[in-house]
Amino acid sequence: MRSHPQYEEQPTLIALDPGLKGGIAISGSSPTARPLPLAGKELDLVTLASWIEEAAPRLAVIEKVGAMPKQGVASTFKFGLGYGGLLGVCAALKVPVELVTPQRWKRTVLAGTSKDKAAAIAYCRRAFPGIGLIQPGCRKPHDGMADALCLMAFGVRELQK
Repeated sequence: MRSHPQYEEQPTLIALDPGLKGGIAISGSSPTARPLPLAGKELDLVTLASWIEEAAPRLAVIEKVGAMPKQGVASTFKFGLGYGGLLGVCAALKVPVELVTPQRWKRTVLAGTSKDKAAAIAYCRRAFPGIGLIQPGCRKPHDGMADALCLMAFGVRELQK
């Protein structure tokens, strides 16, 4: 896997795309990404905390999200619980958080594209060819990992200056 010079000199940054199908990306000389850990149908916050603690990031970039129209009350509550868990893990580990709206990071990272999931996946395949977005047992790329990588790229470009 080739090295990414723009990430080598920077302190470690993590990026989190919230949700059960979300992802985490970690900057460094060899950026990595993986799906958020699950325990059944819930986020595994203990495992996530160990991943974050091991990365020792100086900053966490988390996609700022809200309730979606036509989303049920139970699913909105469950999503909010997971989102709060991500914020809580970062707070407990004393990792500063920058909340970034999807519109903001897409305007920067996906400029000149349709700014949808397919555009994020295409960007990640070009920018991070060594990171496999297709998980074992799946046929489609993991868009939560792609969004986390895009958030990470945004953080490195815009927040670590």
